Amino acid sequence: MNERNKKEKNEPFGDLMKSMNQFFHEKPVRGLLQTMDEFFKNPFTSSASSFQVSVSETDDEHVISAELPGVNKEQIQLDVIDNYVTITVLSLESIKEENDHKEIIKKQTSMKKSIRSIPLPQPIDENKVKASYQNGLLKIRIPKQKGKKIMIDKIE
Repeated sequence: MNERNKKEKNEPFGDLMKSMNQFFHEKPVRGLLQTMDEFFKNPFTSSASSFQVSVSETDDEHVISAELPGVNKEQIQLDVIDNYVTITVLSLESIKEENDHKEIIKKQTSMKKSIRSIPLPQPIDENKVKASYQNGLLKIRIPKQKGKKIMIDKIE
């Protein structure tokens, strides 16, 4: 008996494994698995469902910047709860198809809602939060709260 035959006899599930391997490498299963792999690599790549947010810090404040190109100020909602700032963007899209006689043959309206919540390390005083929006850039300035310094007593 040669080496290959000995090895095959020692592997009780060899034929089963070979069949399973062929099953997963043939179409349509291979295509389905590739599609699933691509989805899980970048599941949320659609720009409609999310927007870019960055947080920076100075000595006196936290600054949240959100890139919202093509969004009107009226579409933006800001909420402050405890130590979270939540940015909500509502987009209403309307598509109309007309025939040659300017008659509407199809009308479709969709609403998309994108939300980002940003946690900060301390509770936020919503009365002191300032926000501005210009050229597609939302800037939110949140003053840092000054804590009370506690003196440590010397024990003798």
